[in-house]
Amino acid sequence: MKVRLTREKFSVDDAISLLRVPESGAYVVFLGQVRNENLGRKVEKLIYEAYPEMAEAEMERIRKEALEKFPILDMVIWHRYGELEVGEDTILIVASAKHRKEAFRACEWAIDEVKHRVPIWKKEVTPEGTFWLEGERAVKG
Repeated sequence: MKVRLTREKFSVDDAISLLRVPESGAYVVFLGQVRNENLGRKVEKLIYEAYPEMAEAEMERIRKEALEKFPILDMVIWHRYGELEVGEDTILIVASAKHRKEAFRACEWAIDEVKHRVPIWKKEVTPEGTFWLEGERAVKG
């Protein structure tokens, strides 16, 4: 499955194996993970909430748009949801192309689009309480 919203851990190798073809000369990987600090606060964990059917449908639209917009061969977009501890992977995007430049551009575009368009909401758990995140803004909640 090239687009997936999951509670389970995923493997970069598994994602790349879905894209591996002799025509490809580049595989660009974006792997996001939970970090231990944000906006000057210690982060204990993240909670991602999602509308799964809508989120996967929008991620598939982004994948198809990337294939039309950039001269790439294929793309994988996987995102996790639920409670994730510091150091756990959150999102994986892999773009394959004949050349690296196209793969880099497509991968960067796709992560920006996922963050902007996909109905996945992020809550940070900190020693100071929980905060819903919206871009660079945190709202206590």
